Amino acid sequence: MTAIMSLHQETQTQHPENSFTTGQSWGALRKSWKGYRIAKVHGDDAKMREYATKIRKIQTELGISVASFPQLDIV
Repeated sequence: MTAIMSLHQETQTQHPENSFTTGQSWGALRKSWKGYRIAKVHGDDAKMREYATKIRKIQTELGISVASFPQLDIV
């Protein structure tokens, strides 16, 4: 158990104010994309915009390329 806990402490994302591990951030990104796709199927623009904002925030925190959403005017 100690080895797992120390592993999580070492894998903090690049921003010290963010208390999530890199793995947790990737999990949140995956779930946000899934939510976005579901909202898109349902045609819910408000939810799509909410998920798009979350996706972009998490991608920025992870230091990876940030997606654009031209259909929502988010570029």
